[in-house]
Amino acid sequence: MQTVLYARVSTVDQTIEHQQKQAEAAGFKFDRVLSDHGVSGVKTCLHERPEGKRLFDILRSGDILVVRWVDRLGRNYDDVRQAIEEFMRRGVVIRTIINNMTFDGSTSDPMQKAVRDALIGFMAAAAQSHAEVTKAAQIAGIAHAKSLPDGKRYKGRKPSYTESQLDQVMNLADQKAGVSSIAKVTGLSRQAVYRIVDDPTAARASLIEWGSARS
Repeated sequence: MQTVLYARVSTVDQTIEHQQKQAEAAGFKFDRVLSDHGVSGVKTCLHERPEGKRLFDILRSGDILVVRWVDRLGRNYDDVRQAIEEFMRRGVVIRTIINNMTFDGSTSDPMQKAVRDALIGFMAAAAQSHAEVTKAAQIAGIAHAKSLPDGKRYKGRKPSYTESQLDQVMNLADQKAGVSSIAKVTGLSRQAVYRIVDDPTAARASLIEWGSARS
């Protein structure tokens, strides 16, 4: 039996090391770590990524797959759900660092199976929904920044957060994490977290104004 951490980062200011340290702080120990860099969870299915594909090759019954949250497996409802169901069919247990969720295919109780499957569906839908909301906010932020006349734009204070931190704040907020918890995980101040959560569109527009976001 082996425990495998799978990490995915899609931007240059995210790091695999952060996800690994977060997992270790939560008490997880690993036999190996697989990671995909610069890969979109929306556009690329898990089995199409170099290291994501390896998961399907190496994981066997009794193994444990650890991910920060289900969005590391993907940002598409069908992809996430099918991946989790395939791993469970093989006897692999999936555990998440955030929320400490466990998905185990060995249960035979119909009520437990119903609750588990409903939760998988909900979390897969949340992963896709968050990706769509983030994209919409990014588009709105770009439009807002471009609508201001050249030379008359007030950039405001330079953001104290990166784009990946903004995305992480919104991800955790979607999961109903408290401001203090979000601040601790992201390394941001409570004030920065409040500003992002209160108006994510303006927060992203500020990044764009300062040239700190992908256009």
